[in-house]
Amino acid sequence: MNKKVKIALCALACSAAVLAAPVASGWKKDAEPTQETELLAETVAVLRQGAKGGEVKEVQRRLKSWGYYNGAVDGIFGAGTKKAVIAFQKKNGLTADGVVGKATYKALGMNGSYNVLENQVPSVSGTNGFSESDVYLLARTIYAEGRGEPYTGQVAIGAVVMNRIRSDSFPNTVAGVVYQKNAFTAVNDGQINLTPNDTAMKAARDAINGWDPTGGALYYYNPAVATSAWIFDRQTVTVIGKHVFAI
Repeated sequence: MNKKVKIALCALACSAAVLAAPVASGWKKDAEPTQETELLAETVAVLRQGAKGGEVKEVQRRLKSWGYYNGAVDGIFGAGTKKAVIAFQKKNGLTADGVVGKATYKALGMNGSYNVLENQVPSVSGTNGFSESDVYLLARTIYAEGRGEPYTGQVAIGAVVMNRIRSDSFPNTVAGVVYQKNAFTAVNDGQINLTPNDTAMKAARDAINGWDPTGGALYYYNPAVATSAWIFDRQTVTVIGKHVFAI
């Protein structure tokens, strides 16, 4: 989904009185969802033909890795993606409608997006216009790449992802940055699929909300294990824990 649309939705949600209490006090699963929260949750998380963005790209990536999809992982939900979703749904005993909703997200293992629909409202407060699945993917990245680092160092990893999103030299979505080819070791070795802990989730939210301990870094590396010679030529901005942050 376009970030501008997400931000507009965030503003709409924050101005709606009916949403103020759930956001402030924590949404409860057994609470009665209003028409507004149901609509907002569906707008953020349900994917169908014509949708675009990082969540679509992640669906495509998973379907392609499992042999259901052979098109480009471009974040555009076209006819080919719909056909792949239907094939996946049939294989998994789901309603084969080509729409990625709660049941299909769960079968795909996309827990962040599933949780948005399960709870009937996205975390519109304190996520700066990004969806809950964006927060969850960023937390997975932080946990996989830096779970042994101090808290500031974990936020710094998230900040690098956010800085890349804002840079013209990188994709403009969380999923696009994280899954860019050879961008993160954790994606290549599969650690990206580990379940993040509460610390990583908090660090992800802090990074999305603008905390950047790196001072604008676009890269980071551990000099003790880094093998790509070009990274040592990047200008160092700061060092946090075991990681050097650079531009």
